[in-house]
Amino acid sequence: METVNPKRTEQLKNFQKLFKKSGMGLLIAVAVLVIALGSVYNVQEQEQAVVTTLGIPRTVAEPGLHFKIPFVQNVQKVNTTIQGFAIGYDPSDNESKEEDSLMITRDYNFVNVDFFVEYKVSDPVKAIYASVDPLTILKNVTRSSIRTVIGSYDVDSVLTNGKNEIQSKVKEMITTKLTEHTVGLTVVNVTIQDSEPPTKEVMEAFKAVETAKQGKETAINNANKYRNEKLPEATAKTDQILQEAESTKAKRINEANAEVSKFNAMYQEYIKNPEVTKKRMFYETMEDVLPNMKVIIDGTDQTSTILPLDSFTGGETSEKKENKE
Repeated sequence: METVNPKRTEQLKNFQKLFKKSGMGLLIAVAVLVIALGSVYNVQEQEQAVVTTLGIPRTVAEPGLHFKIPFVQNVQKVNTTIQGFAIGYDPSDNESKEEDSLMITRDYNFVNVDFFVEYKVSDPVKAIYASVDPLTILKNVTRSSIRTVIGSYDVDSVLTNGKNEIQSKVKEMITTKLTEHTVGLTVVNVTIQDSEPPTKEVMEAFKAVETAKQGKETAINNANKYRNEKLPEATAKTDQILQEAESTKAKRINEANAEVSKFNAMYQEYIKNPEVTKKRMFYETMEDVLPNMKVIIDGTDQTSTILPLDSFTGGETSEKKENKE
């Protein structure tokens, strides 16, 4: 038969009472701690928080500590920094993924094109609640836009001089589609990382074409340089020739005007006394033609005879005298 110790029973009852009191206190302390911790949240510099109160969301953009009502308000944080993803290759090892990179161009050529897309969250509320997975939607929209744009260019443009234009059009198309889908994301930049033909032989052929184009550009640049060097010199010579021509023109015009004036003056005198003017002109002409010849001009009514004076007088010319001396 078991005996009961009254003292031990009393101690056990006191312990149970003490345990109940301390457990309740501990429970209250834990509850207070949980409530206190659940009332505070921190927003980092590059984050935004979406706080829902009874299902109604609002955005908190200011960094720092904030308070919320536990069990009534819920907080979800969103990274607003610029992030990125690759299309056509694996960034970890740069291995090509042909299911995304292999495309067909407008002129029915195949080409491998790798893209890197940078994006950020533009609307945290839509990024969380507008769709289940906004990033997947963005990637699908990007793949569709890339193939559409690449399909509108020939292979030469994709591989060489059309990359900047292609990047701009892809970004523009993605932005338009994201506006329609309203997933809370926006594209910051689209970059072609690499573009090349799918086979080695075709790649070598395109490299040769690219080398030839570079040689063409070099030749054009050299020609333009030579033109720019020679054109000012030729322009200066042209200006000099034109100036000389204008000077000669002005000189000839002035001389012609002087001759015309002289002729008009002589003509006016001729009209006044034609016979005297004729004789004067004749004598002046003879003086110019025969400046050193001594002659007597004996004229009749019809003809004039030029007679050398020295042959009749037996005189000697000044030249003969000089030779004798």
